Amino acid sequence: MGEIEQRPTPGSRLGAPENSGISTLEHGQKPPSTPSGKLMSIKIQMLDDTQEAFEVPQRAPGKVLLEAVCNHLNLVEGDYFGLEFPDHKKITVWLDLLKPIVKQIRRPKHVVVKFVVKFFPPDHTQLQEELTRYLFALQVKQDLAQGRLTCNETSAALLISHIVQSEIGDFDEAMDREHLAKNKYIPQQDALEDKIVEFHHGHVGQTPAESDFQLLEIARRLEMYGIRLHPAKDREGTKINLAVANTGILVFQGFTKINAFNWAKVRKLSFKRKRFLIKLRPDANSSYQDTLEFLMASRDLCKSFWKICVEHHAFFRLFEEPKPKPKPVLFTRGSSFRFSGRTQKQVLDYVKEGGHKKVQFERKHSKIHSIRSLASQPREANAEVPKQSPTSASLTRGEGAELPRGLSCQPEKEHTGPAEEPGPPRSPSLKKSPLGTKQADGAVVVTLEEEEAAGQDRSQQSKPRAQHPSTGSLTGSPHLSELSVNSQGGAVPANVTLSPNLSPDTKQASPLVSPLLNDQACPRTDDEEEGRRKRFPTDKAYFIAKEVSTTEKTYLKDLEVITSWFQSTVSKEDSMPEALKSLIFPNFEPLHKFHTNFLKEIEQRLALWEGRSNAHMRGDYQRIGDVMLKTIQGMKQLAVHLWKHNEALEGLENGIKGSRRLENFCRDFELQKVCYLPLNTFLLRPLHRLMHYKQVLERLCKHHQPNHTDFRDCRAALAEITEMVAQLHGTMIKMENFQKLHELKKDLIGIDNLVIPGREFIRLGSLSKLSGKGLQQRMFFLFNDVLLYTSRGLTASNQFKVHGQLPLYGMTIKESEEEWGVPHCLTLRGQRQSIIVAASSRSEMEKWVEDIQMAIDLAEKSNGPGPELLASSPPDSKSPDEGPAADQESEDDLSASHTSLERQAPHRGNTMVHVCWHRNTSVSMVDFSIAVENQLSGNLLRKFKNSNGWQKLWVVFTNFCLFFYKSHQDNHPLASLPLLGYSLTIPSESENIHKDYVFKLHFKSHVYYFRAESEYTFERWMEVIRSATSSAARTHLLSQKESHVY
Repeated sequence: MGEIEQRPTPGSRLGAPENSGISTLEHGQKPPSTPSGKLMSIKIQMLDDTQEAFEVPQRAPGKVLLEAVCNHLNLVEGDYFGLEFPDHKKITVWLDLLKPIVKQIRRPKHVVVKFVVKFFPPDHTQLQEELTRYLFALQVKQDLAQGRLTCNETSAALLISHIVQSEIGDFDEAMDREHLAKNKYIPQQDALEDKIVEFHHGHVGQTPAESDFQLLEIARRLEMYGIRLHPAKDREGTKINLAVANTGILVFQGFTKINAFNWAKVRKLSFKRKRFLIKLRPDANSSYQDTLEFLMASRDLCKSFWKICVEHHAFFRLFEEPKPKPKPVLFTRGSSFRFSGRTQKQVLDYVKEGGHKKVQFERKHSKIHSIRSLASQPREANAEVPKQSPTSASLTRGEGAELPRGLSCQPEKEHTGPAEEPGPPRSPSLKKSPLGTKQADGAVVVTLEEEEAAGQDRSQQSKPRAQHPSTGSLTGSPHLSELSVNSQGGAVPANVTLSPNLSPDTKQASPLVSPLLNDQACPRTDDEEEGRRKRFPTDKAYFIAKEVSTTEKTYLKDLEVITSWFQSTVSKEDSMPEALKSLIFPNFEPLHKFHTNFLKEIEQRLALWEGRSNAHMRGDYQRIGDVMLKTIQGMKQLAVHLWKHNEALEGLENGIKGSRRLENFCRDFELQKVCYLPLNTFLLRPLHRLMHYKQVLERLCKHHQPNHTDFRDCRAALAEITEMVAQLHGTMIKMENFQKLHELKKDLIGIDNLVIPGREFIRLGSLSKLSGKGLQQRMFFLFNDVLLYTSRGLTASNQFKVHGQLPLYGMTIKESEEEWGVPHCLTLRGQRQSIIVAASSRSEMEKWVEDIQMAIDLAEKSNGPGPELLASSPPDSKSPDEGPAADQESEDDLSASHTSLERQAPHRGNTMVHVCWHRNTSVSMVDFSIAVENQLSGNLLRKFKNSNGWQKLWVVFTNFCLFFYKSHQDNHPLASLPLLGYSLTIPSESENIHKDYVFKLHFKSHVYYFRAESEYTFERWMEVIRSATSSAARTHLLSQKESHVY
């Protein structure tokens, strides 16, 4: 990033710690690596009229410079701002974020680049941060002084009075007139002085933040707010001015608006030489021609205005950044320019979901210091900023709800603009994580127990100075930062003066590594939480529909593991046969495209349901059955791809079996953070999703009365999805068992033929085996024909070594607690060997007895004993000299049983087998099937036992585990919490939680509280988590008819 000269900077004046922070434009990721080479110094003029110099590589793109400025100011919502400068023809243009700076600024020593507001939102309440509103207020102040923001005298005097209030505080006539004499806020200010003083008298007690808010409230109603005029002529040669705003393209005559072309009316924007063309959508009621033409002074001015229009449309109308067009092989045609950065919706979602850092700042020229504390302070009656209105909580979608076609911004013939709508998510490159403990190939695992311990350590360390705000975690910290005692909303003492770049305890602020690391949990106040909850509809059907949306987001991310991450990695390595590629990827990409569109429809319907758009006035919107019916009928056209997933799974596993190179490639990919589950699990996701749709529709049909408007569509959709599930049910059971056998094969060494036709997995878990040395922990694996027992040795691959097998044919089982004097003891007597084992509890013993007896009965009905599993040496048909050496069991190996779950080995150290080992429990195939049906995702507030504040996280429940993300847009989890062994309860009165919809997870000394947003979501989280934490003994009704043979 840029290097800043050691002198007072805007950041230091705002009290912000200097840092090498992460871009606010691309949240959650590291900034793009800047090219090395010669540095050049660029002068930036800030909104407070000071200049700062930044050192950036000559070949760096413009985004690097903008990110440097935003990071320097600790500006979260930096996407609203831009950098403008005069080019070599003295035309003021915006810095292109994708082009190298040296190609845009030819003589950087003689050019001053201005940091200004670029995108003015329709409602200033959409600006979430006080610092952002302060910078917008500075922009309004600058526009007033330069004559760009024209208004009548009364409005001008009122605007200036708020500026004065924010700068010098409450009314004092002598001080007011002295201040106005020294500062000119508008031309001909002297004539307005009496009015300004009169208005200022009415602002007594108003804080600087409230003054900014009121200033923007007045300014946004002015016709020229955020308007930059571009001279042009119409077809008749009349002089006019063109401008672009959040609503569309505006036409002015002088400073009077005479026409406006809303984005919804515009079909295409283009330019050809000096002509700027607007192509409108057909409208029978309109007198305008199909294409409007305006003549500008030069081609460069025309192209500059076209670019600004493209960027405004993308920022305010699209859901995500548009994809770049592929470069043509031979001939280029048109401009490759496109909007770069987050859209306004992405910015709003990011800030609302807590993906921002809280820092302190100090206002220039203001006697009243405003603080953005590290933890949100509880609001008092005279809160600094009025509460955000429900209708402005997110991007208004009155027209956005009808935006499937989008806007095509393309120049005629020569110049081609960006694509109409954002395509599917691009294929990202694999990155290493700064979090957690590194594994062999850079994979990272952070368990919630580690995170809790780190948070408690920081909490203990901070107690002696509990009144001073913390400044975040240190660079390179392996843990997520968590709430410490001093960040729970305690007020900063009044006598503490915030000096630049120093925290109140006079220690230098720690450099901030990432918004994900230094958020300090952002506790939410009761008023904010209650206001947020009141905005939501109370109908249960709404929350069911919202569950479809949240789980669909997770499902799309899971599909991207295959369609984007795995495919892009495969394309870089020549490890997979072309036949296998054509079997996997073409059968997943259509699903990803289809469900991306489905998610957009669901989101638009929810926006109408919540009343975030005026479009709900045009029809019945409080329903979801029609969207589900349309989607499920469309999915029938994709059934051919679903039938192919069985072949894809078998093809991948057979390819791995026959190719050492492909095996290593897939193993390395599984170590990447984005592959948070076994790779072959993602191949089953489309089939699992069908079951989720079926459950959702069953709940909707149960909720609605037969006379409800949505009941008919829900019932029809349920019938359609039930038919699809029935057709694919047999394939799904077969694939789940096949996937589980191959997953277990990777966890075991010392076996030849675990995956054979007819073998079915039943249960795995930890039991103690009685030997001459006493009870020793062993891992047991029960199949329908054999029982294996293993030990976890300190092997290089962290696998379990098989020590024995007991064929089930002819086996007997009996309880022998009295005989051996060991609680929960069983004797397993085979034809050649007998062993004595003990379970950790009575319930665990009953589960094992039930499943083993059932498996014995199945084995008796089969054709006799199965094949031997134990191998004399580790099997390897690929290369005999590459296999690992057999590990002999030793006391050192056995000592591994006492290692903690957090101890991570280079390979396969966090699979379900290891969780069962550490938690001393077991899990069956029935449990796995139920877990598949009970996947869930959404936002929860989390609190540790010894912390006071709540942290908002995106939580995904799958595979008996909670995975925690900062937001649903993140590509990999920050931490995980395996739930096997945990107890699920509701907090007692003595725990002093005093919040609604809170549940508690407890295992030994680990206690976590989670808070849901509604009664429905609370019950759903309780339901799905209970399925993973307290599985009761179940009869696994297997029969020969239900067995699926490979």
